[in-house]
Amino acid sequence: MSASERFLILAEGQLGPHSSKTASACIRYTPERVAAVLDSTKAGRTAQDVLGFGGDIPIVASLQQGLALRPNAILIGIAPAGGKLPTEWRDLLVTSLEKGLDVWSGLHFFIADDPELAAAAERGRSRIFDLRRPPADLDVSTGKTRDIDATVVLTVGTDCNIGKMTAQLQLRDVLKLRGNRVAFAATGQTGILIEGWGISVDAVVADFIGGAAERLTLQAAQDADIVLVEGQGSIIHPSFSGVTVGLIHGTLPHAFVLCAQPSRTKIRNREWVPIPPLDEFVRMHDTIAAPLRPAPTIAVALNTSDLPENEAREAIREAERLTGLPATDPVRYDASPIAEAIEAFHRSRTSLAAAV
Repeated sequence: MSASERFLILAEGQLGPHSSKTASACIRYTPERVAAVLDSTKAGRTAQDVLGFGGDIPIVASLQQGLALRPNAILIGIAPAGGKLPTEWRDLLVTSLEKGLDVWSGLHFFIADDPELAAAAERGRSRIFDLRRPPADLDVSTGKTRDIDATVVLTVGTDCNIGKMTAQLQLRDVLKLRGNRVAFAATGQTGILIEGWGISVDAVVADFIGGAAERLTLQAAQDADIVLVEGQGSIIHPSFSGVTVGLIHGTLPHAFVLCAQPSRTKIRNREWVPIPPLDEFVRMHDTIAAPLRPAPTIAVALNTSDLPENEAREAIREAERLTGLPATDPVRYDASPIAEAIEAFHRSRTSLAAAV
């Protein structure tokens, strides 16, 4: 993504921190590239009103109102169940493409492969970017990440959609400010949109998830001392644990940062799965990583966005008590405790490597 994009973000009926992850992240990290958000249920308000960030980015009720703000691209800002294109969006996308607006999509449904939408793009001389489309030449992982000098830190979580990407982006910014050479490896469509490169591992054939993770890690390590890999899923998630383990085995991280939402006690949309305590998650990740490369959990990143101040502070203290690790909410509060833990681990690891 270049600075020339000016998005009208499509988030009809779902603009919110959990229901529109792509829209929210784009607004948080690249607000200068957002002309407006299309959500008729919240029209007339601003992104700040709805999300708590984003300033005066307007929310409009229709494509016509959005076009008046002169965007040059449409960004699909939500991920419907199954990643399919909702039927009611088709006419809007056809019109947008015919008017010369590019379309950026993180759906599992590839917009460019649809004959009607591809023809509309040709008529409007517009472009389609399917962020989830994986490279065609992926292979299985081979353990090459064992040999890189950079320290690899992977975020893992107690559930999906709790802030694994956001934590890494916050840490990236803090670590850079502290003078570190840091790279962020995007493994999902939203991270790719923000960072400008990556592979959406949940769209990769299962056998090649580790290979995709390995490629990303090797590329990120070319010009960095610390590589922050965006985590996906959860090892206990009945639907998405495969991508989590694939990332662990492909990146072979040196360390984990555990992400959790204290108010969430069961897997979202799979309420029959209880979420174990944080100290149990630390033990489970230790066990999974150990056979290929031992990787300790070195810090805890909490998402306390739905808690009042006193409960958020108490949740952080409880996380520290349970795990014995530094903990914070890296968005709501200072991310330095986690950044310092990463720096200390990196110094210790490189010192040991130099002594061998």
